[in-house]
Amino acid sequence: MKNSPDLTPNDVYWEPALETLPEEELKALQLERLKEVINRAASSPFYQKVFKEYKVDPAKIRSLDDLRRIPFTTKEDLRQWYPYGFLTVPKEKLVRMHSSSGTTGKPTVVFYTRRDLDSWANLVARCMYMTGVRPGDVFQNMMGYGLFTGGLGFHYGAEKIGCLVIPAGPGNTKRQLFLMREFETTVVHIIPSYALYVAEVCKAEGIDPKKEFKLRIAFIGAEPHAEGIRQRIEDFFGIDAFNSYGLSEVNGPGVAFECPYKQGMHLWEDAYIVEIIDPETLEPVPEGEEGELVLTTLTREGMPILRYRTRDLTRIVPGKCPCGRTHKRIARITGRTDDMLIIKGVNIYPIQIERVLMDLPEVGSNYLIEVHKKETGDKLSIKVEVKNDFFYEDMRYLEKLRKKIGRKVREEILVTPKVELVEPNSLPRTEGKAKRVIIKENVNY
Repeated sequence: MKNSPDLTPNDVYWEPALETLPEEELKALQLERLKEVINRAASSPFYQKVFKEYKVDPAKIRSLDDLRRIPFTTKEDLRQWYPYGFLTVPKEKLVRMHSSSGTTGKPTVVFYTRRDLDSWANLVARCMYMTGVRPGDVFQNMMGYGLFTGGLGFHYGAEKIGCLVIPAGPGNTKRQLFLMREFETTVVHIIPSYALYVAEVCKAEGIDPKKEFKLRIAFIGAEPHAEGIRQRIEDFFGIDAFNSYGLSEVNGPGVAFECPYKQGMHLWEDAYIVEIIDPETLEPVPEGEEGELVLTTLTREGMPILRYRTRDLTRIVPGKCPCGRTHKRIARITGRTDDMLIIKGVNIYPIQIERVLMDLPEVGSNYLIEVHKKETGDKLSIKVEVKNDFFYEDMRYLEKLRKKIGRKVREEILVTPKVELVEPNSLPRTEGKAKRVIIKENVNY
């Protein structure tokens, strides 16, 4: 790890006994907790109905394989049984609610008891400690607070470790830079596309973060991103950037996290059971093959969820991790099943295009994918920002670059896009999640 304090072999685990539990003991713990959580879930209105309809008898769940007797839970189920249909405790025991934005319909809400919050904070602390965060670190949280789980999840995890927490929230970039400098921030939590935007502001302000800041670690997540994005963040700031995964429906951040080896994200199997399924057939896929991530919560008290279809695409990373942790690892999320584009009969995920672009040194940090919906068939175009050093080359050079990008994208997605090169900083930017795809109806291509 870059710029990290020296760690002894005994100083790398937050919960050594759980993080290194032998496989058979981990499975036994999962089974014990699975039986408990299914019995608990049976008291909720939703699962009472499901168990009756599918003839699920909690007493007959005797192995981890028996979990497959229970049908999948979906986001639509959460919406239909909004707001209290999944509760297993009286409302008087609830102390927190988080919610999705609800931009495509009813929001999904998640409730927490005091025990749930303590368990969640502990999982996030485990993740952060694993990467080298220690008491005395200054943690600047640049994620949204409020109903979004990301901000508060990391906030309480960092406090549990003993960090000084700066609850900066998102946006107001110049103030973020001021806080980093004044309070010698060592760890940040940030959306990857916003980290690239902060890098652009640093360049414009003449700030060299390697010299002027004390940053060591960044936690990046909340949107799928290619490895090239992480590499650019690490190179510019001179830090270690760790990929994280979580979703509000099963807790929030802290579901899975990279260790210092960065060979996949450890998914904490003492708190979740992981399945990878084919999103079309709904059958399990072989280990190492990509599919949709399905999660069952094992420790949630107020609102357990069984076999939740996350819609996120990933795979199990085979083999053992050199760090010594025994929990399964999942690969970086490559996209969502509902993000898939179909162009000329080919299934395409935006992150495939991002991977190609971010591997090209001439390409800047921003791009925009446009899908032109036409009766004669959908067309794909990509607007790509070119770095200053390359944009003002002669037109023949830019034409060669345009054709090169088109060729490499076609090699990846098997569809030839229309590529337009644009000046640096000319595409729209946000201080939140980047909007990378726009659908245009019946317009000229």
